[in-house]
Amino acid sequence: MMVCFNRERLQQCGRLFSFISMHNAVSKLLIFIFALLMFISINTHAQSLGDPVVHITFGAGTSTHAGALAADSGTTSYTYSSADFPTDGSYTIENTTAGAGNVWWSTTDHTGDPGGYMMIVNASVSKTDYFYKREVDGLCGGTTYQFSAWIGNLLRSEDLSPPNITFGLYQTDGTLIQSYTTGVIPLQPTGFKWVQFAFNFSLPAGTSNVIIKMTNNSNGGAPANDEALDDITFSPYGPALVASFSGSASSTTETECAGQTTPQTLTVPPVTGYTNPAYQWQLNTGNGWNDISGATALSLTVNPTTAGTYLYRLASAESANISSLSCRIVSNVLTLTVNSAPSATVTANTPLCTGNALNLSVSSGTNYSWTGPNGFTSTLQNPVISNITAAGAGVYTATVTSGNCSATSSVTVSVYAQPVADAGSDVTICSGESTTLNASGGLSYSWSPTTGLSDPTIANPVASPTDTTEYVVTVSNSNACTATDTVMVNVLQKPVANAGADKFITQGQSVTLDGTAKGSNVSYYWTPDEYLSNDTVLRPVSSPPEDITYTLHVVSNVGCGAEATDNVFVRVYKKVVIPNTFTPNGDGINDTWDIVALNTYPESVTQVFNRYGTLVYKSKGYSIAWDGKYNNQLVPAGTYYYIIDLKNGDVFSGWVLVMR
Repeated sequence: MMVCFNRERLQQCGRLFSFISMHNAVSKLLIFIFALLMFISINTHAQSLGDPVVHITFGAGTSTHAGALAADSGTTSYTYSSADFPTDGSYTIENTTAGAGNVWWSTTDHTGDPGGYMMIVNASVSKTDYFYKREVDGLCGGTTYQFSAWIGNLLRSEDLSPPNITFGLYQTDGTLIQSYTTGVIPLQPTGFKWVQFAFNFSLPAGTSNVIIKMTNNSNGGAPANDEALDDITFSPYGPALVASFSGSASSTTETECAGQTTPQTLTVPPVTGYTNPAYQWQLNTGNGWNDISGATALSLTVNPTTAGTYLYRLASAESANISSLSCRIVSNVLTLTVNSAPSATVTANTPLCTGNALNLSVSSGTNYSWTGPNGFTSTLQNPVISNITAAGAGVYTATVTSGNCSATSSVTVSVYAQPVADAGSDVTICSGESTTLNASGGLSYSWSPTTGLSDPTIANPVASPTDTTEYVVTVSNSNACTATDTVMVNVLQKPVANAGADKFITQGQSVTLDGTAKGSNVSYYWTPDEYLSNDTVLRPVSSPPEDITYTLHVVSNVGCGAEATDNVFVRVYKKVVIPNTFTPNGDGINDTWDIVALNTYPESVTQVFNRYGTLVYKSKGYSIAWDGKYNNQLVPAGTYYYIIDLKNGDVFSGWVLVMR
């Protein structure tokens, strides 16, 4: 008969006994037994277990097969096989039955770990002595224990003799203490299913070692009685220990903050079931369970202040056995989480002056809540108050929250009034002159730019700028608050005259003069005013008949500086007239090549060539006219060619006829 511990198993049991009740005259008796077992199961479930004295998992690994049972200190009368499908009377230790073909269901170990091993048993054709046996020592006589194992029917279809296993507990001399039979473990038509079987027993007084033995009640064969075995446990069993925080059975977790913790009381209601119960609270901070010294009552007050996770539970046993871990039952686990409290450090750019921006900042967290003077609130980490006023002075407080932990910090902000700066009135001076600036409104002063100032750190420096300059004064008061103001020093420039470059023209031509005038508010005129289109403009047109010098006059209309003057010379070249015939025959008439006005061009170059290109005459300037000779000999009558370069940009070319 199987014991049912969960809803699914209860449903299986119910279906089984419904089937029996329809086909067996003893159904009422069986139903009564089933109901009794359910009652035992429910009451068993309400009790408490201790840490397993034995927990056989058969290990884990990457290889499909593990070694024989010696690794779990157990023995068997079956033969070990490393095959995926051991033969009748054999077993293997493997992490999957996928290689067994279509006879067995494919499964992994009870936990679902693909690397976890399990024991696979192919029962022998005839019943054998045992397929698993192990001795457990270090137990406490007179103590109740629970034995459990996970078993499943491997066969996929027909099962002539389903698994039916008896768990036997024996003293070392072979005396039976108690046995438990699973009953038929039926074939599962839709897939493999692990089923947990468990029973409780009381160890006789004076007994500390027992032998666990598992035997088959069904014959093996093909296909028959093939099972998987995993997670065998052997644990102390006893009355229910229900631990909670502050006496509330539903409160099993609490969260606090480091540095802000309050004492927590852990409680367990009085235990019934032991003659003389003893208690021991235990703590686990990640390194296993350890007894808390002196914590031997049903309640315990704890107050850890360091961040971390603290697990608590209460162990209990008969007083004589409380020192043995193999005899204790333990309560459910209480979890106290102590989170790291955030750090809150508030800073501000204080002191500051009205009109400036207040920058607040607090160390990092998750959420922020600010309060301050003048109704200030914010949820930013680094809020800014622009254009602060005197009403903004005072204490600013930030609360930083991380998770459910918070921290608070404050800073006092001082806000001072700004001075009123006055740089004085704008002033106008002439270039080269000075003026005294006059600022007021503070205790210290700073002028910029410093160019042209006698001392930029006083209220009334002497300013001597060369050009118009805007000066800015920064005025500071006793609280280092500042304000600025500006004053303009207009510099009037003295007159400067430039009549331009000298000009060159030929008689009858005109030229434009290139005069320029500088200075502040100036007027100008030319002298003499002869032959000018307008004597009061900077670029008049000049048409003189002969050389002339003009003077540009520039006058300040505001009295800055004396009149400025500059001259320009206009050179007027004579008009050159070139005759095309002369008769060098010595009769005193037209004996030379008389070129009118050429002698007024002293830099000019005159060249004459015969018809063969031979140079027969050359002169610089033309102070003496050509007399028709070449090498002191008269040239033959005929046509000659000339080039006359006046060196002023004008070049003449043509022919001249020499006649006799």
